[in-house]
Amino acid sequence: MPKERLSAFSDGVIAIIITIMVLELKVPHEASWQPLVELAPAFMSYVLSFIYLAIYWNNHHHLLHTVSRVNGTILWANMHLMFWLSLIPFATGWLGENHFERLPTAVYGVSLLMASLAYYLLERTIISHQGKDGALAKAVGSDIKGKISPVLYIAAIVLAFHLTWASHAIYVLVALMWLVPDRRIEKAVSRR
Repeated sequence: MPKERLSAFSDGVIAIIITIMVLELKVPHEASWQPLVELAPAFMSYVLSFIYLAIYWNNHHHLLHTVSRVNGTILWANMHLMFWLSLIPFATGWLGENHFERLPTAVYGVSLLMASLAYYLLERTIISHQGKDGALAKAVGSDIKGKISPVLYIAAIVLAFHLTWASHAIYVLVALMWLVPDRRIEKAVSRR
């Protein structure tokens, strides 16, 4: 089947996820700085999660440019990714509401880890569908960032119980690694 429905569905799900996250930010009832200061952890966790979702949307968009048609396996792999992305608002809210405490920091990392594994699975499913000579397989090659990210997330989850600031630094580091969309996919698509 054509990829357009999958792409439109995914775009809609990610838009809804972002909307849910922003609705979790509570508007202060006072016109002073103190309520804004108290809201800072929730706002900072929202900003980081917004960046992550933007990264996923951007890379998902690039990923689907390598596909002309999808099958049922790709649809399910994509739904698996959407499931884990849909849990990010929960982890974000819990993290912000609890001022970056240990367990919420670890759960946030688990949500990021599972989303990254689901994205990797979607990527591998598309490569399996296209074959080793397909555009995506040629574009991603060994996919160093894709292999390093889960390792960093696991380290951050473990560190959450000892050095929460280190976990947050790792989450920011991984986001910075992925901030620029993968140019290899753009190049592979332009060569077709």
